[in-house]
Amino acid sequence: MNRKEPVWVHIILITASFFICFPLIFALIKSTQQLSVVTSASLIPGKEFFNNFKVVWNDYNLGRYIRNSLWISVWVASGKIVLSLLASHALVFYRFRGKSLIFGFIVITLMFPTEILILGLFELVSNQGASSLVQLIQWMFNPVEFFFAPTKYGFGWGDSTIGIIVPFLASATGVFLFRQHFLSIPKALADSARIDGANSFQFLTRIIIPMSKNTIGALALIQFVYVWDQYIWPRIIIRRSANQVVQVGLNMIVATGESVQWGQVMCATVIAIVPPLLVFALLYRAFMNGYALSSDK
Repeated sequence: MNRKEPVWVHIILITASFFICFPLIFALIKSTQQLSVVTSASLIPGKEFFNNFKVVWNDYNLGRYIRNSLWISVWVASGKIVLSLLASHALVFYRFRGKSLIFGFIVITLMFPTEILILGLFELVSNQGASSLVQLIQWMFNPVEFFFAPTKYGFGWGDSTIGIIVPFLASATGVFLFRQHFLSIPKALADSARIDGANSFQFLTRIIIPMSKNTIGALALIQFVYVWDQYIWPRIIIRRSANQVVQVGLNMIVATGESVQWGQVMCATVIAIVPPLLVFALLYRAFMNGYALSSDK
């Protein structure tokens, strides 16, 4: 028998929902107003949304920034899922010494924010590599240079999309989520698969992955939004505006011109929110189910 909640509970929930959604409602209303009205306290919708849309899309290249962010977010989220699946599969279903120690080191990386690693990461990614294999070997076997100048040679990926994608392909969060999920799978299932002649790859692709769709969906949503919201690293590593991501593009709209066109800024912000909202709508059920599985464990 379902018990109806008191009216005051619904009032509180509706009020809380309004305050949570108010910044989005405010941005949407301001994106429709003229410049003379947008800086006032008026919350009456205007008729300038499509004009602002044309300006930010064509003059400020917002469409290009969104495509760049979408491309990068899909690649990073996909790479994180694949690497996290493989790492967690090895940590749970393989027997080798030091498993707990390795997992401990992976979890410890969660305590280091990107900001404290960004200088060394920038040098490693942007510096040019060794001119020859001999030079690289000499550096590796020179203890002084190897330990005190670990970023002497890099990958030469400065000002490129790959310089944003590759450094973030590994995910300690993904390894943790998949490991917790895999621990709930009976070990007898793996033994039965081996008896039936399935190798490790077949066990992973035909049994583990179909059983992990909710966790995969949850991680895909988390990582997509995380990469979509990145600002500091793309701002540092990318120099050409044509290769920039949407968050840096929004800042360029603010910084361009003598006065800030807040109606255009709000319009660009509303447009930039659409792709994460669509991904959230598609993966919402998987996200909630995957989160419930992780919480139960």
